Amino acid sequence: MGSEREGRVLVAAGGGVAAMKTPFLLRRLREAGYQVRALATERALAFTTETALAVAAGSPVATDAAWFAASGGALHLELARWADLLVVAPATAAGLARAASGLAEDLLTATIAAGVPRVLWAPAMNPEMWHYPATQENVSRLRGWGHGFVGPEHGALAAVGEGAGVGRMSEPETIVEHVRYHLTPKDLAGLTVIVSAGPTREYFDPVRFISNPSSGKMGYALAEAARDRGARVILVSGPTSLPAPWGVELIAVERAEEMHQAITSRFDDADAVVMAAAVADWRPAETASEKTPKRSGSNTVELVPTPDILAELGRRKERQVLVGFAMETGAGRERARSKLERKNLDFICLNYPTRSGSAFGGDYNEVEMLFPDGRVVATGRVSKREVAEAIWDRVRDLLRERNEEGAQDA
Repeated sequence: MGSEREGRVLVAAGGGVAAMKTPFLLRRLREAGYQVRALATERALAFTTETALAVAAGSPVATDAAWFAASGGALHLELARWADLLVVAPATAAGLARAASGLAEDLLTATIAAGVPRVLWAPAMNPEMWHYPATQENVSRLRGWGHGFVGPEHGALAAVGEGAGVGRMSEPETIVEHVRYHLTPKDLAGLTVIVSAGPTREYFDPVRFISNPSSGKMGYALAEAARDRGARVILVSGPTSLPAPWGVELIAVERAEEMHQAITSRFDDADAVVMAAAVADWRPAETASEKTPKRSGSNTVELVPTPDILAELGRRKERQVLVGFAMETGAGRERARSKLERKNLDFICLNYPTRSGSAFGGDYNEVEMLFPDGRVVATGRVSKREVAEAIWDRVRDLLRERNEEGAQDA
């Protein structure tokens, strides 16, 4: 599975107040499975300490004071060769200017000039400094060299009396997401994928509806994993409390009919569709225009079927890979295999949301992937991100097989 791909990340703390967050970033990167080392500029140590950085990194901190070893070794060359990615967090306007000018006057800029493979900047500065033309020119130049940027974001600023504005460094968790993107092989590059997520709501009246407890976490994990692997991702999501993933085209819907329209209208341009949404099977035959008052006694509501999105896609598909989900509480494999065949899917993901550790809203899942040839591939209980990676691995392999078959037929 491709989720926790190892990588070596050098984190450089620049000279800004946000350097107080750099130890937290180092810890989050280690928790995500990356090897890390820390570098601190001289000015960064006014806002954090070598001890805090060393403890978070689990190794000594590189500083200008030990740029050249007594043996004659050059630390900037060693760091540039060790790192797969350099993250500058926080990145100051001065740091951006020095790097964009090609200077190598301190350990950080010398490491960049020594050819570190990738650089990711997390700027933090006053809004006026961020929008200053020279700063923007420097950012543009660095982007042109292939450097990445995360943030800055709008938020409260550190300087007394400055209020809020665009200039706040992205949070460590967000930076880790961008690190994962930069270090993930782009084996889905050039592909367009559609992912559905979350529940749908089918209304009785303006305030009452049929729905389910789906959190959308599985679908969002699928969207983020595909994005990191280089795909263009269209995420069609029912109502959730999850933040919109960056780098993904998010289409928010509420009803099954809206999800049906959003997906089917884009299906012809897609290479793969993974339907992870928990779409309501039924909707009220009529929806009242105003709230229905409470009545004594029983009340009967007529229900009619919602559109069967998967079945329609299965009838229409040509070159696409089509993946469905089956959530079961009992005899799952028989029902899932029937759904796989009836809806002409390439494979189906069976999970049991009532099982301990795989419940709605959790961060873990346990999935069995069932294939038309009878194969069953089980993930075991792993994070939803790892489940997503396993699904995309199979989608990638199926698309490659079809491309090879098409090339032979041509």
